[in-house]
Amino acid sequence: MILGVLIAIIAGLMLGLYALPEKYTKGYEFENTWGMMFLINMFIIPIAAGFLLVTGFNSIITNIPTDILWKMVFASVLWGVGAMMWGKAINHIGLSLGFSIFIGTVILVGSLLPFLVDGLPPSNVFSVILIGIIIVLLGVFFNGKAGILRQNENTENQDTSNNKNSSMIIGIIIAVAGGLLATGFSYANAFGRPYLHEASQQAGNPEWVTAVMVMIVIYVSGGLFVIPYFMYQLSVKKLWGKFSSSHTGKNIISTFIMALLNFAASGTFAFAAYKLGSSGNTVGYAIFNTSCVAVAIITGLLTGEWSKTGTKPKMFLYLGLITMTIGVVVIAVGNGMQ
Repeated sequence: MILGVLIAIIAGLMLGLYALPEKYTKGYEFENTWGMMFLINMFIIPIAAGFLLVTGFNSIITNIPTDILWKMVFASVLWGVGAMMWGKAINHIGLSLGFSIFIGTVILVGSLLPFLVDGLPPSNVFSVILIGIIIVLLGVFFNGKAGILRQNENTENQDTSNNKNSSMIIGIIIAVAGGLLATGFSYANAFGRPYLHEASQQAGNPEWVTAVMVMIVIYVSGGLFVIPYFMYQLSVKKLWGKFSSSHTGKNIISTFIMALLNFAASGTFAFAAYKLGSSGNTVGYAIFNTSCVAVAIITGLLTGEWSKTGTKPKMFLYLGLITMTIGVVVIAVGNGMQ
């Protein structure tokens, strides 16, 4: 159990850092940066990982039962739409708040969805896990409050206030909607992992390869919507020419790091869920996403997002971080009761 918790935390660290390189891209619009990132993230890395890391990759993919495949594809497409909206939310309301609201929604819904697939644990275990999730969400609420207070401090006059408040509201709506859709990831992982684990083991792969196989199906399926969407946006806004920027070489490196961290984080989480046992999808998902928020908050502080912010918003930010940490401990204790 302790190993599973540690692996889930490591996965959260990687996911919390994945969007950071986006701050250092130059000469690109949102569509250029995130379109390139998702292309690498959802097609290039997963397919390369399949051929390089998985024994019998072609056979495993082609023999997935139709009912399992289509349910995974549908849930993964929803996740892909949510992941795309997450990027938009970060651009509207910043790294710290964008992560907090999006991940808060993901934790609330995504941590409970696997119970629909795997069934409920004993009532005493379920109660403790549920209390932990509620504590985590309270921490996310504190983070959201911190972001709103920070935004209010930054408004200097009525005109800029209206514009910034509008952007804040839009960003929050996008983050919540994206979080709801992104919970398709949790369902696809819980539903498809049993078959893919058995197939991977029969092909002679080590246990961790199951996580890679699950992520390949989820990411490539999610890309079926995301990549055409960005191609359309790049065409409508006439942004294809931006890719010839003098900064393109460095931007490719930045987006590749983003894509690799994101994919590795998801695969590591899937392995953590397996190690955590029967409630692993719920417990691992909560720990994974809470760690992610904590890292994003710290990263936001280190990169100056809160440098001109007063004491009160920072107080709520720190309170949120402490509360979420307590919630993770409670969730881990609940899982250990099984």
